[in-house]
Amino acid sequence: MSGPGRPGLDWPGLMRAGLVRLGLTPGEFWRLTPVELELMLGTEAGIAPLTRARLEELARAFPDKLKGDR
Repeated sequence: MSGPGRPGLDWPGLMRAGLVRLGLTPGEFWRLTPVELELMLGTEAGIAPLTRARLEELARAFPDKLKGDR
């Protein structure tokens, strides 16, 4: 895992969640793996993976257009 400058990770938000919401000490927070923090925050059930049925639903709702189509 890269340092605090890693794009895509909200380090201030993660630290607030760990230190304030979970009551972790800074040392405890930094010893956690991202997966452990995710489990402790209960975010593993967040966004469901894209299923084939949902992909097909999206394809019907937003069909690809060929060149020349309006």
